Amino acid sequence: MDFQRGRAKEDPEINLIPMIDVLLVILIFVMVTTTFSQIAELQINLPTAEAEKPAEKPVSINVAVDAAGRYLINGAAVANTGIGALSLELRRAAGDQAEPVIVISADAKATHQSVVNVMEAAREAGYSRITFATQAAPAK
Repeated sequence: MDFQRGRAKEDPEINLIPMIDVLLVILIFVMVTTTFSQIAELQINLPTAEAEKPAEKPVSINVAVDAAGRYLINGAAVANTGIGALSLELRRAAGDQAEPVIVISADAKATHQSVVNVMEAAREAGYSRITFATQAAPAK
């Protein structure tokens, strides 16, 4: 007895999507676990050079700015806090050094204007190498 006489027979089909997924996982596994050995390595002999001792370390001028806006140049207090006076003191501290490094150590609560005054004084004195001193945050 054929009970499925009116029904069309379904052809069996192979679903390729799960097979492709499994093959991709295997491919990724093989790529990750494979080690690549370098068969041909270049033997390079780097050239050598005789270098002269670097030039003398440039003079650094330490300018400290406290929270109240007072200035210290190399530890000496500056009486007048005008830009012209600061510029004159920077030239005096540099002596005959042509391009000293100005190191600004400003208090965290110092005003921006106090720091800008030091930068402007350095510009007037003809010094363009300015850096800022910081400290690392305490470890917690």
